[in-house]
Amino acid sequence: MLPRILNALLGLWLIVSPAVLQVDTNIADNAHIVGPIIVTVSVIAISDSVRNVRLVNTLCGGWLLIAPWVMGYNNLPATINDLVVGSLTIGLSLVRGHVGHQFGGGWRSLFQDDPDHSRQASQR
Repeated sequence: MLPRILNALLGLWLIVSPAVLQVDTNIADNAHIVGPIIVTVSVIAISDSVRNVRLVNTLCGGWLLIAPWVMGYNNLPATINDLVVGSLTIGLSLVRGHVGHQFGGGWRSLFQDDPDHSRQASQR
């Protein structure tokens, strides 16, 4: 859960960083789009049942790593900010964490003769 919270905080920093770093509109627009996505995905991924949603933040972090060159940033602090936030976002999104509960069996359970969740339900 801690990596998800830290990722959410990184997303919040990304939202406010254009005002702090005083960057131009293209860089600010990028931060104002990617930041809320990182926050939303991080908060959703706190739940055990949708923990794998955290991997969407890997894509967001990857975009932040290449955005300075794709968008042609002309601001060194903004470039460093995106590289640091992107790297941390990728690293934190790859932390699997402890899964406390198992929910159903996913889509693969539809194609099994005796799925785990069915066996557990009949034992109760």
